Amino acid sequence: MDITKILSTVDHTLLSQSATWDEIKAICDDGIKYGCASVCIPPSYVKKASEYTDGKIKICTVIGFPNGYNTTKVKCFEATDAVENGADEIDMVINIGMLKDKKYEELFTEISEIKKACKGKLLKVIIETCLLTEEEKKAMCRIVSESGADFIKTSTGFSTGGATREDIKLFSENVDSRLKIKAAGGNGDVNA
Repeated sequence: MDITKILSTVDHTLLSQSATWDEIKAICDDGIKYGCASVCIPPSYVKKASEYTDGKIKICTVIGFPNGYNTTKVKCFEATDAVENGADEIDMVINIGMLKDKKYEELFTEISEIKKACKGKLLKVIIETCLLTEEEKKAMCRIVSESGADFIKTSTGFSTGGATREDIKLFSENVDSRLKIKAAGGNGDVNA
């Protein structure tokens, strides 16, 4: 596969707690230079990065990050705020405890509500596969497929593991054909 095509699918990401504007600006510059799909940055930098890049690259940010246990109302506010500040894409983290409690309808409702709060912008749903059973991963494939979200994503990169070949295979066998798949955190394992 051509490196340019690969880079066009990569979200160039900096979500470190100590990230500075100079570092965010640098990944914006690199993302533009290398033709990345987007830059994924902390919400506090979205407005400034959106103004700085002036449409040359998509701006992605995170909500409910990295633990996912914010209330739905807070996540919806975060999504709306991010979009109003110039975010093109939203990466949300599910409430993993809710999944462990098998509250599937509540998870579906949360994702659907956040999708509405995105006001037509792209929504990626991070399910943190390293913390889930196979049954839970399959349940999330079904829920995310039905929710209206655009992507199902493996990981935050802040937990105990990232994407694996097995997770990507499981996703590809269990999501609706319209839903896209994003491997994150540990991609070296996927390509090994």
